[in-house]
Amino acid sequence: MSGGSIVRTGTGFSLHRVHLHDSWVDGDASRHDAEGFGLYDLTVENGRITRIAPSEAAGEGAQNDLRRRVVMPAFVDCHTHLDKGHIWPRQPNPDGSFPGALEAVGADRAAKWSAEDIEARMEFALKCAYAYGTKAIRTHLDSLPPQETISWPVFEAMRERWAGRIDLQAACLFGIDTGRDKTWFKTLVDRVRNAGGVLGAVTFMVPDLDELLDMVFRAAIENELQLDFHADETDALEAVSLRKIAEAAKRHGYEDRILIGHCCALARQPDDEVLRTLDAVADCNISVVSLPMCNMYLQDRRSDGTTPRWRGVTLLHEMKARGINVCVASDNTRDPFYAYGDLDMMEVYRMATRTIQFDHPVADWPKSVFANPARAMGLDENYGRLAEGGPADFLICEGRSWTEVLSRPESGRIVVRDGAVIDRALPAYDELDHLME
Repeated sequence: MSGGSIVRTGTGFSLHRVHLHDSWVDGDASRHDAEGFGLYDLTVENGRITRIAPSEAAGEGAQNDLRRRVVMPAFVDCHTHLDKGHIWPRQPNPDGSFPGALEAVGADRAAKWSAEDIEARMEFALKCAYAYGTKAIRTHLDSLPPQETISWPVFEAMRERWAGRIDLQAACLFGIDTGRDKTWFKTLVDRVRNAGGVLGAVTFMVPDLDELLDMVFRAAIENELQLDFHADETDALEAVSLRKIAEAAKRHGYEDRILIGHCCALARQPDDEVLRTLDAVADCNISVVSLPMCNMYLQDRRSDGTTPRWRGVTLLHEMKARGINVCVASDNTRDPFYAYGDLDMMEVYRMATRTIQFDHPVADWPKSVFANPARAMGLDENYGRLAEGGPADFLICEGRSWTEVLSRPESGRIVVRDGAVIDRALPAYDELDHLME
C-alpha cells in the first residue's frame, strides 16, 4: 500500500500487520510492546470494522501489508472556538497578551461577526479538521448580547450541514458576571436548550461568584443541560474558580457532565490549595481539558522582554492519578488568542506529549485525544476507539511507533471514514481573503 491507496476487494478490505495501541483497542496486553502497541489484522466491510485479530505470519507481503504502521481512531476535539477562528489577518493581537486578545476579539466581534462571516470561517475550519482526521468537535460560541442571536443559528445550520462528517456540539460563552442580568440570562438558557447546546461560562474571582455559579447550576438542572466552563486562565494565585465549580456541583447534587478548560492557575498554587481543589474535582462528574498550544502562547508573556518561566498547562498527571477524566484539545486557531494552529489534533497531541510529558511511560495518555474527550462530550462508545462492529473511521499513520508518529507532522497520513479514504486536500487561505478587509 502506498500513496494513500488501499486495495479493496468487493465491499471492503483488510489491513495486515497494523500497530494498534491498547488505548484504543481491546486486546491481549501481553502481546503488546513496551509502548503499548500490538500487531493486528483489521478487516472492513460496508463501512464497519468486522474483524480485529492478532496478525498472522501470512500477512507479511500480502496486499495492504502496513508493516507495523500505526492505525488510530478518528480524533475528538472537545474545546475549540470556531466562531473566532482565522480572524488574525484582520485583527492581530498587538502584544500577544491575554488582555490584548480580549480587546482584539471584542473589537472584531463588534465590527465584523455577521452570519456570513462566521459561516465562512467555520466552514474553512471544519474542512481543515476533517482533512486531519477529526470526527467530533465541541466549539464555544461567544454569546454576549447581541452576538448570541447571530452565532447560534449559524451553528445549528453548520451542524446539520456537517452531519455524518463531523459531529458538532456548542457551548455558550460569556463572562459569568454578565449573568447578573437575569432576564438576558434566561433568554440565553432558552436559546441554548432549544439548540441542543451546552451551558457554559467564563469564571473568574468576582465577589458574587458563588451566587452566580448557583444561578448557572440551577438553570442547568431545570433545563437538563450539561455544563462547560473556562476557569482560571491566569497565573493568579487567588484564582480558585475550579474548586468553586466543584463545590457548586456538590452543593446542588449535579451529576451530569461538566467539562472545565484551562485551569492554569492550579499549577502555580501551594500544595494545600492544589490538594483541596483536586479532592473536590475528583468527587464530581468533572472532566478537565488542557490547551497546551494556546496557553503556552498566552500565559506568562512578559512586557519587559524577559523569558516566560512556566508552561501554562494544568496538573493533568495529578488529576489522572485521582481518576479525573483528562483531555487536551485545540482551543483557538489563527486568532488573537493563538496566532497559529489548524485544528490538527495530531499537532495538539504532539505538543502535549512534549510539554506535559505524556511519555516514559506512554501508558494510556493517548486517550486524552480519543476516548476521554468522547466521554467528556457524552458521545457513545464508538468514538475514540476501534472495535469489531464499530464504524471504520480511522487514520493510517506513516510512523510505526510513538517516536516516529510524533517526530514528523504526519502530513502523509491516510484518513478513512465509513470505510473509504477521504480527500485530504486542505482549503487555501485565499478562500478567506474577502473577509479580511
